[in-house]
Amino acid sequence: MKSTYIASLALIVAGFTSIEAQQFTGDPFIHDPATIAFCDGKYYTFGTGENGIMSADGWHWETGAIRPGRGAAPDVLKIGDRYLVAYSSTGGGLGGTHSGKILTMWTKTLDPKSPDFGYTQAMPVAESLDDEDCDAIDAGLFLDPKDGRLWVTYGTYFGFIRIVELDPETGLRVEGNEAVNIAIDCEATDLIYKDGWYYLLGTHGTCCDGANSTYNIVVGRSRKVTGPYVDNMGRDMLQGGGKMVLAAHDKVYGPGHFGRYIEEPGVEKMSCHYEADMDRGGYSVLGIVPLLWQNGWPVGGQNLKDGTYEIESVRRGYALELSVDFTRVKREFRAFWNIDKTQLKPIAMPTLADVEADWKSAEDAEGKIAVRIGDYMMRPNQKWTITAAEGAGGYLGAPYYKIIIEGTQRALAATANGELTTVSNFSGADEQLWRIEQLTDGSYRIMPKSVPGREGAFCLTSSGDSTPTLAPFDFKSDNCKWNLKL
Repeated sequence: MKSTYIASLALIVAGFTSIEAQQFTGDPFIHDPATIAFCDGKYYTFGTGENGIMSADGWHWETGAIRPGRGAAPDVLKIGDRYLVAYSSTGGGLGGTHSGKILTMWTKTLDPKSPDFGYTQAMPVAESLDDEDCDAIDAGLFLDPKDGRLWVTYGTYFGFIRIVELDPETGLRVEGNEAVNIAIDCEATDLIYKDGWYYLLGTHGTCCDGANSTYNIVVGRSRKVTGPYVDNMGRDMLQGGGKMVLAAHDKVYGPGHFGRYIEEPGVEKMSCHYEADMDRGGYSVLGIVPLLWQNGWPVGGQNLKDGTYEIESVRRGYALELSVDFTRVKREFRAFWNIDKTQLKPIAMPTLADVEADWKSAEDAEGKIAVRIGDYMMRPNQKWTITAAEGAGGYLGAPYYKIIIEGTQRALAATANGELTTVSNFSGADEQLWRIEQLTDGSYRIMPKSVPGREGAFCLTSSGDSTPTLAPFDFKSDNCKWNLKL
């Protein structure tokens, strides 16, 4: 972060109060968040200043995470059975100085209530002086999955972004290791690895000015951890290159401080902070969106918005629908070879009022109607309204949703035998709550919160062109993937 505004930022943080939820519930207020870490059943992230926020489900966030040392822009990384935290003591142009230090410290757990909780003494691993062309701030930790080597990147707009190697056993700088310049014109960097490429994510633009902040997240990649990092157009990040990953959207401004969280193969999230959430008084808040991969590049996805959708199976392109009789459009015979231009008036589409009474014949004794997959014909039995289920909680980055036929309360539900049905009225039961996550390829996984009488996780699956069911998720199979079309 550019620390010119630290003093005023500290005053704002001290005055934070809970504001009605827009993206998350609780208190998601944070600036310069660390990569989200999972420890003993909870999510944790730390920010500039002292301490941080935590969540039991990834949706409701509250204060209580503890990180001593205050300072700016921390990062956290699990190595073995311990957590390494890195942060900066000064730097970033604070008070006109470029003097600063990157420090690291260990703890066995992030849970402040655990008897194993406690941090080691902070250890300096990098520094910058007043006359240097680099600021020792905005630490980003990276453990190379190829060889187990540990690295930290740091720096701001005031000079170079640098990388140095640390000892993964001690957290100290490898003796004799010299810093390497890898980028300019960005800050708050983070490294990730995928498919033989190292990706350097950096935050470009201005910060600490609320809705006027131009922060955005950019990326370059390299075959070597020490660079050179180039973008999709071949521009070196040492020359100011960088491909856009995430910018302002949906009434939130200034995304910065990228973090990657892998739930499982094919399901990834990226964390950041937004400089200003216009629905939360313009304060800085935690952000989590799906992380997509397109043509070998990371791209920020979008959290699902309330709306009415076609739920299309990737398997063949057919749509999820109520298993009711097909509704024909009323029409007169028109010869396609003989156009009567006096008859060019709109033809009404079938409406819910036209057909809902006929659905009674498809109900069983409990008022349930089965579902199937079929050709999408824009009929009422194929239009699903998806909205956040109020008060139902959520998971990492999103709430649980209800899925109902548009204009009704008929809700999609899991059954005790692991199949699907619809109930006449949404009750909020766990089998009627749905976890909907965008996958790394842009399609969606749709999972019930639970299946009655069954253990484990199951997702909406196309077991045949016309047969929906519930089954374990397999990212390699198109049977488990769905497109949501407005």
